[in-house]
Amino acid sequence: MTTRFNSCQLRKGRYSEFGGIYLLTAVVREREPIFRDFNLGRLLVHSFRSAEEEQLARSLAWVVMPDHFHWLIELQGTCLGDLVRRTKSRATCAVNRRLQRTGALWQSSFHDRAIRREEDLQSVARYIVANPLRAGLVTRVGDYPLWDAIWL
Repeated sequence: MTTRFNSCQLRKGRYSEFGGIYLLTAVVREREPIFRDFNLGRLLVHSFRSAEEEQLARSLAWVVMPDHFHWLIELQGTCLGDLVRRTKSRATCAVNRRLQRTGALWQSSFHDRAIRREEDLQSVARYIVANPLRAGLVTRVGDYPLWDAIWL
């Protein structure tokens, strides 16, 4: 049985579905390249891992870019809006504490794309982790430190 989180309606006609697979993207305010600093990027990674430990989502692949992230997840114990809010909030608190600053870190919204089960998830994951290569940050995917995928 599929559980829908109707109270977490995303766009008109779209719902978070328990067990659904989504590609999430969130952008730092004013595209500030804050995660160019590896240690700050690891704080965001810790937020992904915390969501997984809390059984909110299963991480399939992710990449932390200097000013945004892409995160392929299987939704588990919450709706997308809550998952993204909690993840962004946790990362904001950690980054602000580390930099001894206050204020918002992220743009208020996020982008989501539901992935159909029949799509090749490994291809989606490869696209995600190749983002630094396409952006010209590295010449080989393996040279970029802030990514992971369950298949690679």
